[in-house]
Amino acid sequence: MITRRTFLHRTSAAAAALSFPAVVRCASPNSNLQIVAVGCMGKGLSDIAETGSHPKAKFVAFCDVDTNRFHEVDNIFPGTPHYQDWREMFAKLSGQFDAVTISTPDHWHAPVAMAAMKMRKHVYCQKPLAHTVWEVRQMRRQAEISKVITQMGNQIHSHETYRTGVKLIHGGVIGKIKAVHSWQPNPGNKYSGLSKRPEPSGAEVPASLNWDLWIGPAPMRPYEPNLYHPFKWRDWQDFGGGTMGDFGCHILDPIFTALELTAPISIRAENTGLNEETWPAAETVSYIFPGTKWTAEKTLPVTWYDGGRMPDRALAQMPEDAKFPGGGSLFIGEGGTMILPHVALPKLYPVEKFGEFEIEKVAGASHYHAWVDGAIASTKTTDGFHYAAPLAEAALLGNVATRVPGETLMWDAENLRVTNSEAATKLLTKAYREGWKLDAAS
Repeated sequence: MITRRTFLHRTSAAAAALSFPAVVRCASPNSNLQIVAVGCMGKGLSDIAETGSHPKAKFVAFCDVDTNRFHEVDNIFPGTPHYQDWREMFAKLSGQFDAVTISTPDHWHAPVAMAAMKMRKHVYCQKPLAHTVWEVRQMRRQAEISKVITQMGNQIHSHETYRTGVKLIHGGVIGKIKAVHSWQPNPGNKYSGLSKRPEPSGAEVPASLNWDLWIGPAPMRPYEPNLYHPFKWRDWQDFGGGTMGDFGCHILDPIFTALELTAPISIRAENTGLNEETWPAAETVSYIFPGTKWTAEKTLPVTWYDGGRMPDRALAQMPEDAKFPGGGSLFIGEGGTMILPHVALPKLYPVEKFGEFEIEKVAGASHYHAWVDGAIASTKTTDGFHYAAPLAEAALLGNVATRVPGETLMWDAENLRVTNSEAATKLLTKAYREGWKLDAAS
């Protein structure tokens, strides 16, 4: 296995030889985008399949820490080389690929993405973009420094349902927005069902899995079958972001797009079931954002609920027999309300005002193809890190607030600190396991 020192030496040398993204150096604008993938099952599989459906996208290598997870991508793109360590793949193929898709547990997003961007590779990275607020900020800066084309994997951003909702807000159909309420019903610990790690069982690590590499920058812990890998990692604070990390960048996305939100002014969380290992069972996160030209006041309250918590349905002005969707957002405007489900077309209320209103759908597009097209043409996508990073920061700030419940945190986005809480400021980043420290953007 290639060591971290060797990897950094090789990739730094490769990056120094590049002054522009690899695809810009292609002799013809009709050249394929050469892509490698890190993470090959679950969301990784769909990311690979959707990206690879673009006629100019060509996968040149797949990487997964578990060698049992290649069989399905091999069925789609047979003969593509395999790697278990992304550092080895990057070093060996540094001049043979232009871009990377990253579909790993959250704690691995930033290390892979930062290394790729420092090599001037374009990046498609799954939400919530990174594991900490500090990592997200570094990824945004690195994308700007390296001048690469980026995209976050909140694919509903490009779907007709969210685009239609944004158009209705921009069209002033319910007037300027006074408040937004968003929810997702998943409880904390949905996947593991545990609030603390069990006593070590002494289970052997499968021969197919590199456990040290799966852990990577996180604190080491013994392998336990079906507890972290392949999917239950999301419940654990060391690896994932809980329900907010899973859905925040989806459900808050059309709010950011429609209202052109930036960084929040303050964040406050209330929850139940919080502990030092896993995310809370249920939470409410209250944000205050600066107002924009789309809002009714100088500030805008946005409230997030999960784990079964919901806004007061009376706020929606719905008929008595109407129900909230399983997940989504309620926009409260000066002239009515809009419910934008996740994922379905919006509904307008009250019925007596909007019953005859015909909603004109906005055509959706492939989120994945938009990134490939952007990389080939060297043009930003609407969901590049310039947009996606502030959205991801807001979601992860919700997780910071959740870990210091009951405190109203005042956020200084420019200086990346919580002005009234040292404890919360420390949670903007994390300690990295020895040998896995993540360097800042450069």
